Amino acid sequence: MRRFNTVVLVAVVAATALSVTPAQAGSDERSRALGLENCTATACHFDVAPGTYDVKVLLGGDTAASTAISGETRRSLLPETATEAGVRVARSFTVNVRTPEGEPTGPEGTPGLDLVLGGSAPALADIRVTPARPHTRQIFLVGDSTVCDQPGDPYSGWGQQLPQYLRKGLSVANYADSGESTVTYLATPALFPTVQPLIRRHDLVLIQLAHNDKTTDEATYRANLETLVAGVRAQGGEPVLVTPIVRRWFNADGTLNNNIALLVNGLGVDHPAVIRSVAAAENVPLIDLTAKTKALVESLGVEGSKAIYLYNEKRDNTHTSVHGATVYAGLVRDELVAQHLVPDGQVRVG
Repeated sequence: MRRFNTVVLVAVVAATALSVTPAQAGSDERSRALGLENCTATACHFDVAPGTYDVKVLLGGDTAASTAISGETRRSLLPETATEAGVRVARSFTVNVRTPEGEPTGPEGTPGLDLVLGGSAPALADIRVTPARPHTRQIFLVGDSTVCDQPGDPYSGWGQQLPQYLRKGLSVANYADSGESTVTYLATPALFPTVQPLIRRHDLVLIQLAHNDKTTDEATYRANLETLVAGVRAQGGEPVLVTPIVRRWFNADGTLNNNIALLVNGLGVDHPAVIRSVAAAENVPLIDLTAKTKALVESLGVEGSKAIYLYNEKRDNTHTSVHGATVYAGLVRDELVAQHLVPDGQVRVG
């Protein structure tokens, strides 16, 4: 975890054990806001049930400040925001609280909502947490370790960084899990059998599974993608197929035109090509993250791209750093807006 500086809090009192009901609560429950009494100098804990919650913060202090907010299992919820001395700035976001709070097959984590205050000079003047309105739209993520809420530094999945790009009224429910293939994601009770009943009408479900389908033949891989798409649609959700991020595996000429980088498995199955084919055949929106990450990594070159992945820390050319995951999450955000899958007013562009 990152180290955080001391936070300037205005009128903080001792934390109290309060609770509210989740997003399905009525208007009376939504009016019950939890505030600074649940915060210490560096973090806040809200004793809430699983559900979806709106968080409104007032940032700033008597001196210049710069504040970021993360929460639960290292999710980036609000990008670092600078404030001038004596100025207060309001920001809002919507957060998914669930058990387990991180990877679906991982530990349960801490009950309730936990937020961590970071940035170069954090200052939190006020905070209010209320249950979100019923039927608040969610973006579900179905994926592997390159997408999931990674539990520890230096790892980070792009899905872990996506929430910071979204405004109030749109939350991320990241059900990506390390080591999963299309085969295991469909078969494991904690994964698609758990996710599918949670999907509501007009929820987006982004599906990126390929890295671990190393022994899956093409017919099975295609059928599994079709099953995931059909399962989302059966709930009234909107599936979006996402081709996998590239592996940082360069040819001598500085390109990534090889099977390792482009996710072609040992059976010759070209995963991105199959995903593109299924998307076209099923009339499903496609985010071609393979093409986008390939172009970015090649533009950065052998040395520049090391910071995107964990090459320097782990000699890992598959998993991304916090920086790399943030960059890749930005690519996903851009595609969500460009394809009109989310309104541009519900994303942050800074």
